[in-house]
Amino acid sequence: MAAAEVRGRIELFGGRGFEQALSDVERWSHLWVLFWFHLNSGWRPMVRPPRGDRRRGVFSTRSPHRPNPLGLSVVKFEGRNGLILHVSGIDILDGSPVFDLKPYVAYTDALVETENGWLQAAPDPIAPFEVVLSERVCAQLSFLAEQGRTLEEALRRILKLGPEQPHYRRIKRLARGYLLAVKEWRAVFVAEGQLVTVVEIRSGYRASELAENLDPALDIHRAFVAFNAAQSPEVLIT
Repeated sequence: MAAAEVRGRIELFGGRGFEQALSDVERWSHLWVLFWFHLNSGWRPMVRPPRGDRRRGVFSTRSPHRPNPLGLSVVKFEGRNGLILHVSGIDILDGSPVFDLKPYVAYTDALVETENGWLQAAPDPIAPFEVVLSERVCAQLSFLAEQGRTLEEALRRILKLGPEQPHYRRIKRLARGYLLAVKEWRAVFVAEGQLVTVVEIRSGYRASELAENLDPALDIHRAFVAFNAAQSPEVLIT
């Protein structure tokens, strides 16, 4: 699961009897979460899934762009503090309204004799690309991880689908490669055949912005720039 290491929390409102409703929830290892895709502005009858190379009917996909934008996700229950549930493996956007919680019951919910639909038929799904990190990138990612910023899982998840992703709009072509935006960070990579090589991580902020904006939240970017300056010369891909 792509979001296996992502942690989050589900907050329930007080004064509505939810304290009793959560009785015995600790006895379950996983929970179903029914939520609302609250940032959607509309729906599409035909969508292009990340693992496909053609448009499909929205009801044959898990696209969030649905007539009624309801989401269903399984999370691992890590514990609770009153009306706050701590979970992991969460792939839900921050602030999403939650409608209901249900226990994941393995012997009824995990059906073995099922079909994988169009995902098992050629030419879908798209064969995953091999993602390689350069020595420079490994050092950069280690530095960021020490500062509490983990990017490697997101990089691999996105780039294993290749550089030409019509559904992912934050990949930009460069003269000799590509630039991927992951939140406030940028990854420079090149692609050859089914191989994607990440050659450099960059801050999403320009040097002038970091010099003028003294917001403490940008300290990690300033530290990252200083770290890079002490390492090998910058990779010249523009």
